Amino acid sequence: MLHTLVNWLLETIGTMGYPGIFLLMAMESSVIPVPSELVMPPAGYLIHRGSMDWLPVILAGTFGSLAGAYANYFAAHYLGRPLILKYGRYVLIPPDKFERVESFFLRHGEISTFIGRLLPVVRHLISIPAGVAGMNHLKFSAYTVLGAGIWCSILTWIGYAIGQNQALVVAWSHRALVWVLLACCGLVAVYVWRHRRKAH
Repeated sequence: MLHTLVNWLLETIGTMGYPGIFLLMAMESSVIPVPSELVMPPAGYLIHRGSMDWLPVILAGTFGSLAGAYANYFAAHYLGRPLILKYGRYVLIPPDKFERVESFFLRHGEISTFIGRLLPVVRHLISIPAGVAGMNHLKFSAYTVLGAGIWCSILTWIGYAIGQNQALVVAWSHRALVWVLLACCGLVAVYVWRHRRKAH
């Protein structure tokens, strides 16, 4: 079944091209559960095969993620926290999940929109507390593009290097995630240290 899904994704992305990557990653970045691990690696494989090019793939994935993040941002900003808590469960955002992501955002500050783009589960929800808080658009866009660009590049490279073997793609994606988590811990530590230094 997984092999069939991968072949379908390869055919779909190959047919729809870069707009297809943009659309799928916009869905992944919103509340629609389309895993980026099933979008960007097949695009990397198509680069390896000569059907696509690096820069347009990364840009399509990154700005698709930004578009999906803004869909969440504006929905959260205009609906507000009470409505999200009340009705979020109907779009796969139960109150407990939202509160965990909101706590992550409040604990780490605005840089969490960058870190969150690199973390599973948090990735497609981190823009919601940012929208509720009315985060500055320039910072929101910059952090989202930077985080999404790094993650899209990693997944695309995995697909390019490994090819169509989805089991290996998943394994290497998990390894990459471990390194990303370690890097995020380092970034948070530096961020907290700098803010404490400024406070003194």
